[in-house]
Amino acid sequence: MAEPSQRRLQRAIDALSAVEDPLERLTRVRLARQRMEELELEQIRSLREAGTPWRTIGAQYGLTKQGAQQRFKSALKDDA
Repeated sequence: MAEPSQRRLQRAIDALSAVEDPLERLTRVRLARQRMEELELEQIRSLREAGTPWRTIGAQYGLTKQGAQQRFKSALKDDA
């Protein structure tokens, strides 16, 4: 069975999918994606501040330490 957070996320996705107007649906999906990317960076920043190594973060994405650094390091700087 899916965790409660996974069920909530699926309901949110279903609600976005149910928006009838395609342009409005695209707008809402774009905004949701933007917020999810912001949340992702917040979590990575939090992990790094707590001392989590890049290799551990990279493993969550199937990346090496260097791959994770390349993907997120500049975004964390730009976001600060």
